[in-house]
Amino acid sequence: MRVWSSPFMNLWSGHSASRLVVAAFSCAILSACIGNPFEDAKVDPRSPIAAEVTKSVRLGVNYPAFRDIPAVPKDVRPHMQYGEQAALTEKEAAALTLATVSDTWTLNNSEAFAAHARAAAGPEIPPADPLDTAAFAKAIKDRATLPPPPRR
Repeated sequence: MRVWSSPFMNLWSGHSASRLVVAAFSCAILSACIGNPFEDAKVDPRSPIAAEVTKSVRLGVNYPAFRDIPAVPKDVRPHMQYGEQAALTEKEAAALTLATVSDTWTLNNSEAFAAHARAAAGPEIPPADPLDTAAFAKAIKDRATLPPPPRR
């Protein structure tokens, strides 16, 4: 069984004359695309954007040419040097990591540090008694007066 790689392969299995006809027809169809369809295009004056289109069109404007592109600057380093510098930076980063791996800090002896910080802060204040808190809240509520009602 012969399997085609594309469903359009059957088109090319005929004689060379049919290939020539298909190629000529394709060229004739595609040659219509060579012209500029927008060269003599007109804007419909009834269009809601006609005023904006006519404002945005600039006739007789010189567009830049390839000769207007500035030359390559001479004070820029070559492209290869960027890669070399990046590789050197990566190498120095790896060397720095290797050199400082033994000095990496850890949380050793944290209990002694916490005890020293507590001693430096002074004596601990005992937590408030819930009954004292409730009595204070009740006394504040008893002293409070409501604001006058709004005038209507």
